[in-house]
Amino acid sequence: MNFFGTPTVFLHGQAANKFIYTCDGSPLVNQHPLSVRRICGERNILELNGDEHKRVRGALAPFLKPEVLKQYVGKMDEEVRKLFEMHWHGKRKAMQLMKILTFNILSSLIIGVQEGEKRDILVELFQQLLKGVLSVPINLPFTSFNRSLQAREKIRGIIMELVHEKRAALEHFTAFPQRDLITSLLSLRNKDDSVALSDEEIVDNVLVIMIAGYDTSSSTLLTFLIGLLANDPSVHASITAEQDEIAKSKASGELLTWDDLARMKYTWRVALESLRMMSPVFISFRKVVKDFEYEGYLIPKGWQVAWSACMTHMDESIFPDPSKFDPRHFEKQACIPPYSFVAFGGGHRICPGYEFARLETLITIHYLVNRFTWKLRCPDIPFSRDPLPNFKDGLEIEIEPKILRTVIKTHAPASIVEKRRKPNSLQKRTKKMIMAGKRKRSELLAAAAAKRRREESSSSTKLTNINVSPDNLSADLLLNILVRLPTAKSSFLQSRSPNVDVLYWRNPFLWIPKGFTLDFVPQEKDIDLNVSVEASCNDLLFCIAKPRTMISLIIISVIPSLGNGIS
Repeated sequence: MNFFGTPTVFLHGQAANKFIYTCDGSPLVNQHPLSVRRICGERNILELNGDEHKRVRGALAPFLKPEVLKQYVGKMDEEVRKLFEMHWHGKRKAMQLMKILTFNILSSLIIGVQEGEKRDILVELFQQLLKGVLSVPINLPFTSFNRSLQAREKIRGIIMELVHEKRAALEHFTAFPQRDLITSLLSLRNKDDSVALSDEEIVDNVLVIMIAGYDTSSSTLLTFLIGLLANDPSVHASITAEQDEIAKSKASGELLTWDDLARMKYTWRVALESLRMMSPVFISFRKVVKDFEYEGYLIPKGWQVAWSACMTHMDESIFPDPSKFDPRHFEKQACIPPYSFVAFGGGHRICPGYEFARLETLITIHYLVNRFTWKLRCPDIPFSRDPLPNFKDGLEIEIEPKILRTVIKTHAPASIVEKRRKPNSLQKRTKKMIMAGKRKRSELLAAAAAKRRREESSSSTKLTNINVSPDNLSADLLLNILVRLPTAKSSFLQSRSPNVDVLYWRNPFLWIPKGFTLDFVPQEKDIDLNVSVEASCNDLLFCIAKPRTMISLIIISVIPSLGNGIS
């Protein structure tokens, strides 16, 4: 047969996989379509062979090995939480959100670009670049290939600028080598102290890792899993049970750790089974550089070899009942013959980002099933390939947070909880629960206000004069004094010291119980304030030592404890 104008022979099966992945340089070499080479660069790891491939792979491996990735679990956790807080609500396209999540993680850990304008520019450029990766390589102004080449040049300029900045930071000891992939590659040296990779090699390999992560591996796998969990209640329940056990062992707000991810065995088996049945990469190619014979057939130089991983994944002799989704296929991975499951490649061509993808997948699924429920707007919509997997509507889903439902249920009276079990519409049930929560909150606030009035009426404490001596205060030090005041307004009271101001703050709607702590942050740097409440009150008086200018205080958080009230 003929692919892209080149005579092509198609190989498949475990033996073919092993042959292709283990012969490097002769008689087969890596060579992707011209459009891929032009956009991803000639010096990226996918295009290299033999010793050059080993050299570049050896440079990438230290950053992507498990021992190093352990320290980045917390960063991935924060990126996942941030995305869910900002975007995971209402009607959304799952594939688009998973690509945003993957790009944010890659941007942070691979090139060291945090949230901001530069990241926003990069994601737009990557989206433009990817439209022409597998296009007809005709470089005319109106073609997608031309637009992709323009996007590549802009991305290259940004990455090269980052390379120069990070090299300067390393030379001045203001950055550590494992901060991100770029600094890791810049810090590598050969035995003669020469650089391990040139700047162009760093740019090309950073670019191809970003493309691979954004458009093929993690984002595609996560989208498949979102669709699977929406359609398969049994798998969803099993994953939720596993993730719920891990969540129970964590304190509120505590980040996941490497050990937590190691406990997610069933979740990862589900992910592997998804990759077995729906491999992101459908077909791959190698160029024949020397005549060779395979199973009695002579394959001449100049031809290309094509093979498809998914054909081996559906081999009944390896995976019983292969058309059925069954995570038990991966219960005993040691029993799976080598080069049979090749979703991440095989041999020395196995994907160096395998562990990176595993961490992102497990962390994301943990927060998905513990914090949200969702349903597909079109449950039966199939995915297509062009040539990468794609859903017609981006896998549109409707999302509902679990946490909101839990809070409402906690504060609803028993009668309302009982009514929730009746087959009313979701809108009516939600409205009733919200109204019940509001009534309960009003009762609690009314009781707190009555208690406050009783205590105020019995109190004889009156503040008629404020005497503050600056002797016990130093500049930039914040003292706090807690008193009971009958006045129900906020005001600034001038003390006798020109370097001290008194801020009196009262909130008649907030009751602060004894022993409670309020945290404040002033706008001035290196100044901190903590007010520890010694008696139940709703009046606070601050003495503020200052160098002639008023220090503004910003309340970070006040969470009153009202018995069994709302928190």
